[in-house]
Amino acid sequence: MDSLTTAWLDALERRHLADLTLSEVARALRALSSCYVERRAKLAESGALSSNGKRAAFALFYGPQHLLAMRAILGALSPATENVTRVIDLGCGTGAPGAAWAVAAHARAIRGFDRHPWAVAEAGWTYRQFQLRGQVTRASIAVPGLLNERTAVGDLHGTAILAAYAANELASEGRAILLASLLQAHGRGARILVVEPIARRAMPWWADWRAAVERADGRADEWRFPADLPPTQRALAHAAGLDPRELTARSLFL
Repeated sequence: MDSLTTAWLDALERRHLADLTLSEVARALRALSSCYVERRAKLAESGALSSNGKRAAFALFYGPQHLLAMRAILGALSPATENVTRVIDLGCGTGAPGAAWAVAAHARAIRGFDRHPWAVAEAGWTYRQFQLRGQVTRASIAVPGLLNERTAVGDLHGTAILAAYAANELASEGRAILLASLLQAHGRGARILVVEPIARRAMPWWADWRAAVERADGRADEWRFPADLPPTQRALAHAAGLDPRELTARSLFL
């Protein structure tokens, strides 16, 4: 593991275990996992980030998992890192997936958007840990014209746009707006990557998104990588009764 990532993981522990024990975070992780698997309606209401414990669990457990999964996906999609000068991170969460793309592409500039104030602060902190020139704005990613209003209008060659673990938390109308924005940005030259979990429950919208991406000569993939988690994340998983033997995800790439 590279030195920046090791330093980030160490700083992550200091940041989120300053006022909470590992056992307290593990209990929150159990509740957070239940929210994702059984009560996804709460995600639209930001229920997953409703307490200090859940926020710590999200940052400490899911953030590193998302970063590792993103790195593995980018390694398999080598064109994704070529000639990228900036990353736009839609629904950035803790900022880990977007940071992974920016670092892998040697793109120092990154712009994040998220509707939750905690995520805005956390993503900004993450970008700084990875020595990225970053800016994070509190905004919904399901707004028509977001990419036109908040980014340079016109040519987007050299721009990579990421929507990781974000589209599934939107209502159907918001997802339609986001898909249209992503396709329009691709038409302006942007590289697009959408990442979502391989869900146990049905995701009927995914088939429509996949068809739209494939019509635009993109690709759809499902990924399974060995879960070689760092020690703290392994300890959290064990304490919370989780057994992540694989890092899994599905993606759409243009």
